Amino acid sequence: MAESFGFQTHNSSPCKKYQSSPVDLTATGSVPERSAPEILVPELLERSPVTVALPIQPWSESSLAVAQPSQVQLDLEDLACFEVVNRQFQRYGVVFENAIALHPSNPAFPPRSGRNVLMGAPKPGVIEARFLHPMSAVGGFVTSSRRTVLSAYDYNNQLIAEVELATANLANSHARIPPNAELFVSANNIHRVVFYAFGGHLTVDDISFSR
Repeated sequence: MAESFGFQTHNSSPCKKYQSSPVDLTATGSVPERSAPEILVPELLERSPVTVALPIQPWSESSLAVAQPSQVQLDLEDLACFEVVNRQFQRYGVVFENAIALHPSNPAFPPRSGRNVLMGAPKPGVIEARFLHPMSAVGGFVTSSRRTVLSAYDYNNQLIAEVELATANLANSHARIPPNAELFVSANNIHRVVFYAFGGHLTVDDISFSR
């Protein structure tokens, strides 16, 4: 049976009506006549980011990131609803692929702070971040409809760290893991990370990283 996590439309919502397949995370109804800009998703996003067998650290309170003096936490609040997110944070040393900004109206995907989150689109369940300089730690707060993995890669695209959210953690779903669980990886020379929900839908908030 196909999953369905449709959002209800509220007249007061700042977002235009939007529809994606197969699951609409924000609203149902007509699609704006003006088509969204096409996003070129790298070939790497077409396959699972897990390419090397490594031990996967399960999510736990002890895995939460500890703020460091050099840490950057991205503020998503200036992004418009459905804005394609790519180079808006390049000045902080990161660019994104396959990500849009969202004001979720579905209570199953609550923001952790403010009202904005990132969602994987147009390919569902995948968000990639590439760093202009190597990082030593990367994290974000994830709400997902399926098991989710955060994988980190070095300059040679070798998997160097990985952490797992073992099950879905939608709000109001009696999940054993609360929504906005933090996934955090640390390793030397992180050049790229991928949040991957194995065909599900995910949102990420309060993304942070440090050298």
